[in-house]
Amino acid sequence: MKILFKILAKVNKRVLPSYVSKDLLKLSKIDKIIIGYRYYVTKRSLEK
Repeated sequence: MKILFKILAKVNKRVLPSYVSKDLLKLSKIDKIIIGYRYYVTKRSLEK
């Protein structure tokens, strides 16, 4: 299962937009969902 999340993390990095320089309080609901999804996948791919 960990391999699946590692692959998803790589795909997310290339496909989904980056939110590094944006104010998190001013994001739309869709943007917040994307950030939550990216966080979940990244966290799962790094678990031991």
